[in-house]
Amino acid sequence: MQTVSFIHMENGTREEYEFLDRMEDKYKAGLADRILESLRRLEHSFSGYKVDRLQHSLQGATRAHRAGESDETIVAVLLHDIGDDLAPYSHSEMAAAVLRPFVSDRLYWIVKHHGLFQMYYYAHHTGGDRNARERFKNHPWYQDAIDFCHRYDQNCFDPDYPTEPLEFFEPILRRVVARPRFNDPEYEARYGEAG
Repeated sequence: MQTVSFIHMENGTREEYEFLDRMEDKYKAGLADRILESLRRLEHSFSGYKVDRLQHSLQGATRAHRAGESDETIVAVLLHDIGDDLAPYSHSEMAAAVLRPFVSDRLYWIVKHHGLFQMYYYAHHTGGDRNARERFKNHPWYQDAIDFCHRYDQNCFDPDYPTEPLEFFEPILRRVVARPRFNDPEYEARYGEAG
């Protein structure tokens, strides 16, 4: 396998970094496959609910699709809990980070905060503050986050709901992740506004 010659980034040449960019582009092309694999792992995540985490995510995405939501929204719902596997203490932030290059700032914000907003439904049973979401009551997307959780999260634990399989959402996911918006500041610093 071809590699660069440097061991300190400061010693790399333009040609080496162009080579690395080509390698990274090839790797990025497999992102949808890696996301699908991460979703499949949710099937074996913790449970206790009547459905596993994958079925929960699929049920939410199915509801969003049947409600006529945009592809971006469907994918945001599908991936909203993808962080459960590796980031159980900050799953919302991890899911939002995965989605950020591909969805609107609004959807990014909703997914990033959905864990806090979802607490409304259960925190009072476990000694938490069910109204913790109120700290964002003046945010322009506050109601949107409430609606997201109410329509596509808190109600998606029904084992009898006719849920579409992951294969149904694969083409939608592939379309969304094939066209990044380039709104990530780190990406923009590297490639410029237009990508």
